[in-house]
Amino acid sequence: MTEHASSDLHKGLKLVHVFTIATGAMISSGLFILPGLAHSVAGPAVIWSYVMAGLLAGIGALSMAELSSAMPKAGSDYFFVMRGFGPGVGSVAGLLSWFSLTLKSSFAIVGMATFVRLIIDLNGLLIGAGLVLLFVILNTLGVKQAARAQTWLVAGLLILLILYIIIGFPKINISNLIPFARKGIAPVFSATGLVFVSYGGLLKVASMAEEVRDPGNTMPRGILLSLTTVIIIYALTITVTSGLLDPEKLDNSLTPISLGGEQLLGQTGFIAMSIGAILAFVSTANAGLMSASRYLLAMSRDNLLPKPFSRINKRFQTPHVAVLVTGLIMALSLLLELKILVEAASTVLMLTYILACLGVVILRESALHNYRPLYKSPLYPWLQIAGIIGLIYVLYEVGTDAYLISAALILLAFAYYWFFARKVVNKESALLHLVSRITNKQLVTGTLEDELKQIIRERDDISMDRFDYLVEKAPILDLKGTVSRDELFRLSAKKLSGRLNIDEKKLTELLKKREEESSTLLTPSLAVPHVIVEGTNHFELLIVRAKEGIQFSKDYPGVKTLFVIAGTRDKRSFHLRALAAIAQIVQKRDFEKRWYEATNEQGLRDIILLSTRDRFNQNT
Repeated sequence: MTEHASSDLHKGLKLVHVFTIATGAMISSGLFILPGLAHSVAGPAVIWSYVMAGLLAGIGALSMAELSSAMPKAGSDYFFVMRGFGPGVGSVAGLLSWFSLTLKSSFAIVGMATFVRLIIDLNGLLIGAGLVLLFVILNTLGVKQAARAQTWLVAGLLILLILYIIIGFPKINISNLIPFARKGIAPVFSATGLVFVSYGGLLKVASMAEEVRDPGNTMPRGILLSLTTVIIIYALTITVTSGLLDPEKLDNSLTPISLGGEQLLGQTGFIAMSIGAILAFVSTANAGLMSASRYLLAMSRDNLLPKPFSRINKRFQTPHVAVLVTGLIMALSLLLELKILVEAASTVLMLTYILACLGVVILRESALHNYRPLYKSPLYPWLQIAGIIGLIYVLYEVGTDAYLISAALILLAFAYYWFFARKVVNKESALLHLVSRITNKQLVTGTLEDELKQIIRERDDISMDRFDYLVEKAPILDLKGTVSRDELFRLSAKKLSGRLNIDEKKLTELLKKREEESSTLLTPSLAVPHVIVEGTNHFELLIVRAKEGIQFSKDYPGVKTLFVIAGTRDKRSFHLRALAAIAQIVQKRDFEKRWYEATNEQGLRDIILLSTRDRFNQNT
């Protein structure tokens, strides 16, 4: 098997794949096993428990969508937490998310085997091991093949559930739903904590953002479309089930939807909905293996795990080592008692959403100029604050066993970082940028800004052209206070004369003369002085920002942005292309806002380098 250590993953996922991976990962045990257990806690009001859990997950999902659109990289919450909070917290988040998703997928396989045995008398362990092997092969052959299988699984599942809702709604016995909150309001919130794990699929699909086409737009749309669909499907399916079955029959049942199908269509309905459950568990396990393996990949890239985990198969462009290891752990965990571990996974999931909400706040407030999400979570920061408070309250209702296991896993993950990974990992975080901003101390080196810049280039498919290389080496004047036009030209000549091999005073006079012949102002706040100089093979750019303005004339006293261009006559063609590039850049809607908010020279440079515009051939 040919392989290399490249970080290139195949971008084969479209909106339909994002939707089906997230949807298939959510509709599993949360719908086909948990409703009976949750009904025994809250009664018919369990419907609201599912809706509230979905809304809370939705707040986390909106934050996750913003982070995914800004940093579409493998590992989702691990990658965001690592860049937001640093390697210590990132290590814990990455290992816990990988472990919880792997266990949740194993639980799905165990659940699927349970339903298979209701139809056919087969050994559940052998069925589970066989499915793990099948999913490992699928995910090694390619993400597109695995996602295509996921699409068909979810399509069949949704068709079955929609038919169940349509057939079952007219046959609901209203007396089974009244009184609605027969056990009080508090149990409704307790049940919310129990069923929150039902919305873990959003975390799974976010971990695959690097393999999505046009991730800045596709990820938010896919996540929100999937969440909305699943909340509606959950609410309607559980309403039908609660209305069809007597409370005594529904409470604590591990096959509630299958029993609802039996109530509608006898044994045929029971088998049909059990098949639906099997499809759900299979899709969850498949999506879980796809997403969990990306955590190992992302952590290996950051040197938190051994390098083999980041190997990408050259032929199939999949992280085959990470897939194989995750599949092995899934197979081994089939031997374990998973109930408490799944509760711990639910706790970890809620902690992840809390960190996502906090991450958005920290990244926005850190003033990182290269944090540029294409989608922004609405109602910032109040939505994030509400989500954090709500999730903490639901965490309170989960249970002591889950807390203890989660705490043990957190300690183990942090111990791994402290004793093994800390010595080789040195990552700058947005939290450090925020502290630096508050204390006015220079605590950062700019490595995070550079990493975010590269991510934007990959996300927006920005290739470097000749003008970009010119900008990278161009000097910058970030002026304090007001200056006159003549003083500006003198300062410009001082910066450029040596580069152009021309006398400083002569260049100053050329700039003055050019401005007297015809104004180079493009707007009241922007000018592009440009001159032709003697010689050959010279072309230079000077970037100028003057927050308090340059006195160009009595009519234009507040010019704040200048691009000073000087080149020899043989560079005339490139001269015109540079002017065209500048014109496209400054016309962007948010250019002035970003320009004035940039905190340093590199920030000013990156605004130009990361602008979307027509790039031209290097030879022209």
